[in-house]
Amino acid sequence: MASSEMIVADRMVNGVSSFSLLAIPFFVLSGILMGRGGMARRLIDFAGALVGRFPGGLAYVNTLTCMLFGSISGSATAAVSSVGGFMIPEMNRKGYNREFNVAVTTTAATTGLIIPPSNIMIVYAVACGTVSIAAIFIAGVIPGILMGLCIMAVCVVYALRHGYRGGDKAPFAMIWLTFRRAFLSLFLMVVIIGGILGGIFTATEAAAVAVAYSLVLALFVYREVKFRDLPEILRQTGVTTAVVMFLIAVSSAMSWIMTISNIPQTISSGLVAITENRIVLLLIINLLLLFVGTFMDMTPAVLIFTPIFLPVVRNLGMSDIQFGIMMIANLCIGLCTPPVGSCLFVGCGVGKVKIEGVTKYIVPLFAAMVVALFLVTFIPAISLCVPYLCGLVPSLGWTF
Repeated sequence: MASSEMIVADRMVNGVSSFSLLAIPFFVLSGILMGRGGMARRLIDFAGALVGRFPGGLAYVNTLTCMLFGSISGSATAAVSSVGGFMIPEMNRKGYNREFNVAVTTTAATTGLIIPPSNIMIVYAVACGTVSIAAIFIAGVIPGILMGLCIMAVCVVYALRHGYRGGDKAPFAMIWLTFRRAFLSLFLMVVIIGGILGGIFTATEAAAVAVAYSLVLALFVYREVKFRDLPEILRQTGVTTAVVMFLIAVSSAMSWIMTISNIPQTISSGLVAITENRIVLLLIINLLLLFVGTFMDMTPAVLIFTPIFLPVVRNLGMSDIQFGIMMIANLCIGLCTPPVGSCLFVGCGVGKVKIEGVTKYIVPLFAAMVVALFLVTFIPAISLCVPYLCGLVPSLGWTF
């Protein structure tokens, strides 16, 4: 009989033995190439031409750029460092509050994990086992935009209260020029999502295409990455991928241990015993996930808690896709909260401010993200309408 150590080791190996997970190192590499390849600056110029003229315009530029860059790179921390490295000092020079600038960048960067492509969506699809990566990818488009708009709404109120003025209105010629400069970067989303939905390639193959596309842009079009930079970029990709894969392996083993111990069934039964009211149960699950997100990284949280909560929400009539978007939105909020909030720590490092100073400015932004989260939770069509229109889900979800 195999020892328990051998069984756990076998479960760890099997946890990362998934073809779908091959997409993760490719998306990590493409994200690093985008961050180093000058794409962030072109997206900032385009966003500035679109929304920079409104009161507090730099806050909207910051948010919109984080959404765009996060979506094409699939990394929230990359968005904080790349976009924040330019936007935070620029907002400081224009008289915006330093802590507020960091708070906006930190929260806005997380929207890129909901707008496809996103590594954590791949992890969820693997953990769930019944969701296609294509479906979960496109399901995140509207929820990600919704969360970004909620963050912008807080920026509007803050800008009006503190008298932040906008810039000059950009003429159409300037908008068109900045769009042309950013077009090749933005087109990557079209290539990935269009290719997957069109059946041209799988999600894993799409990740490889993203690497090739980003490499060509960085080396030959924008020319901001040199061949001598590639070894360091590959080393950074390897380190990041190793961390993610190790987390997946350990979390898979822990999930198996919990399964054979009947922990998911016990928790599910306990939740149903508390109440059978759909709204109350979903509120409880959201609160638990919000709490988990403050102490646990997204990858192990998805792998551990998906098998626990998924049977409960299925009994409530919630789609696996909608639950995935709800879970990821929950855990995105955790990226902005200590003690494990990686985006918050990176943002404070880029902005050279202390976490305690950012807290009072980030709380209203948290509230806006929670509003978006509850809308996603209780209005299934927000997550399911695009997959429904693409024929990937049979309905728009449950109704009250």
